[in-house]
Amino acid sequence: MANDTYSHFQHLYFTLTGIPGLEQKYYWMAFPLGAIYVIALFGNGVIISTIKSELSLHIPMYYFLCMLALADMGLALCTLPSMLGIFWFNYKFIAFDACLVQMHFIHTFSAIESGVLVAMAFDRVVAIWKPLRYSTILTNGVVRKTGAVILIRAVCVVFPVPFLIKRLPFYRSNILSHSFCLHQDVMRLACASTRVNSLYGLIAVIFTKGSDSLSILLSYVFILQTVMTIASGEGRLKALNTCVSHICAVLIFYVPLIGVSVMHRFGKHLSPLTHALMANAYLLVPPVLNPIVYTVKTKEIRRKITQVFVKTKITSES
Repeated sequence: MANDTYSHFQHLYFTLTGIPGLEQKYYWMAFPLGAIYVIALFGNGVIISTIKSELSLHIPMYYFLCMLALADMGLALCTLPSMLGIFWFNYKFIAFDACLVQMHFIHTFSAIESGVLVAMAFDRVVAIWKPLRYSTILTNGVVRKTGAVILIRAVCVVFPVPFLIKRLPFYRSNILSHSFCLHQDVMRLACASTRVNSLYGLIAVIFTKGSDSLSILLSYVFILQTVMTIASGEGRLKALNTCVSHICAVLIFYVPLIGVSVMHRFGKHLSPLTHALMANAYLLVPPVLNPIVYTVKTKEIRRKITQVFVKTKITSES
């Protein structure tokens, strides 16, 4: 009878966790955290507006960069309410359904970003392997279809996750390990078997992040083979230089992701502080660092940022 009573019970809300052990310093951490979000939203916004306004950037490479910036903005906006709620207002509660919505969008935008990184790797393959046919292979139609496939795949793969969580009973602890809702974190609080959730989560990760990382790796193996056929050393360096920004973006995304995945499965003995910092890095580092990397490598974006600061200075002085 007790089991029947609890079988459909769910908490009205979850309690989010900031950074364990540093609760007394939240007030001071709120300002750098706010600055991080400003940098992420402003940097990615500048990239999008620059690509939209600069005709010279209307090529597949920068269309994919625009998609990456949109995914980064989505990730930042997903965590913004709960993160700032904790660190600015010490509000740690999130409704059960709101948690599922946040979890859905976090994992969706993460899957979109992973897919865009694969598309950018393919873009580099075509640019180095068939430079004369680049514009005929990667037409605007191909780019649009690629973006649509990335979006549809992400939505379809992540869509069942909230419903798999919704069916589970929760009547013990409601304290999450992070400042936002992740599937693995919510799932561990369930008071029933989570075998289906774990299996589907594993399949989803293999189908998205696993296949994507393998595709990127194979792309760069092919790129290196192609570059080695270039006669001059200067030509080889020039070809590889076009890949630097993308390689940085791949490392920025996958290193924290792998760290979080490994810790959730094998790092139970690690301190809560380590888990919290790694999870925050997983969601905050890419939206902040990607615009910086591409700003350094793209003069049009640097010029746009300079114009924004000049206009701001003129406005403040007038």
